[in-house]
Amino acid sequence: MTVSNNRLARLSAMALLASAATALALATTAYADGHTSAFSDMEFDAEVNLNASELIGSRVYVSEMDMSDGMLPPESEREWDDIGEIHEIVLTRAGEVGSVIVDVGGFLGIGEREVAIDMSQLQFVSDGEDADEYFIVVRASVAGVEDAPEYRGTNVDMEADADMRDADDRMRLTAPAVTREGYEPADIEQLTSEMLTGARVYGSEDEDIGEIGELLLTDDGMIDRAVIDVGGFLGIGEHHVAVTMEELTILQSDGDVRVYIDATQEALEAQPEYEG
Repeated sequence: MTVSNNRLARLSAMALLASAATALALATTAYADGHTSAFSDMEFDAEVNLNASELIGSRVYVSEMDMSDGMLPPESEREWDDIGEIHEIVLTRAGEVGSVIVDVGGFLGIGEREVAIDMSQLQFVSDGEDADEYFIVVRASVAGVEDAPEYRGTNVDMEADADMRDADDRMRLTAPAVTREGYEPADIEQLTSEMLTGARVYGSEDEDIGEIGELLLTDDGMIDRAVIDVGGFLGIGEHHVAVTMEELTILQSDGDVRVYIDATQEALEAQPEYEG
């Protein structure tokens, strides 16, 4: 028996549609399985679960006694000290609680600072019949707390950023590495106000971007900062930026002084203006 060309085409189309439907069904099932598995049917159990929000602000005590059994010793035997409170909880990328950060400032003569305590070292000692009544105790000595390394967290970057800002709240730049034929790096201590005032200032690509308008001195007469006059015309509309001497590379040749900074004219004009 032969099958007509039209019927053969219809059968082929039906087979393709059936295959596509099967593939779509399998893909849909896999998609659903993959997404519903991210959620769990959980009921909070105070006997085994803790909310992170409940730990924040909790007091932490240290004791050399082993209370890993969770039992509170008689008050007369509680040789422990309050060292501070939990103010942050650090998680790993895998979602596990790594450490709690305790602010130990102002207690037991310890200087104000932060220490990290591994979550596994926290002992939850019951203080009543209710599950949410407990002390958080770490088996350690006061001396051990004093010797504990300081926690280096995100505030370190913030402090470093603050250290790189000056009195005008501008981010300090790094002096460019510039060389020029016939010029040598100038000895800052040998430079005078007369030599620097009015000196042209160039970008790292040797483009002229302004001039040193004035110098700011320390109380003992040393050069502290240089005020760069940027833009404007005949002194009108100039933008004044005070930069530290560490941000400048100064080259000298037979009395000629060239000052370089790692910024364009536009970048300096966007800097906070020195008001004087």
